[in-house]
Amino acid sequence: MTLQDFFKNDRFATNAGVELLEMAEGYGKARLVVTEAHLNAGHRTQGGALFTLADLALAAAANSHGTLAFSLSSNITFLRASGPGDTLYAEAHERYVGRTTGHYQVDITNQDGVLIATFESSVFRKGDPLPLKSDE
Repeated sequence: MTLQDFFKNDRFATNAGVELLEMAEGYGKARLVVTEAHLNAGHRTQGGALFTLADLALAAAANSHGTLAFSLSSNITFLRASGPGDTLYAEAHERYVGRTTGHYQVDITNQDGVLIATFESSVFRKGDPLPLKSDE
């Protein structure tokens, strides 16, 4: 099982339509194609859908070191609206990595590269290796 396969087990993100596109050490990129199912009552992308998109990109970046990482604190700032037909991308970049903690910045942009939201998170690394099988 690869690290990318590991994140396919994130059933919530998968059921929400979020797809992990790329990952590298300290980096993750995810995509969400906004459908009617992602809308709030105001016919805009629901904040929880944006949070889930950013959270999967964060998880890829934070777990890229091979140890299980969990978010300690996350904050999202919504800057622009999005809606049906938009394709949104979340790119997570590692800003700090310590022995047991890390800090990440995630930008959410649309298909035109317009910034929709920013997301910041601090994580804690338990020290447990990711449950990957070495049958590669």
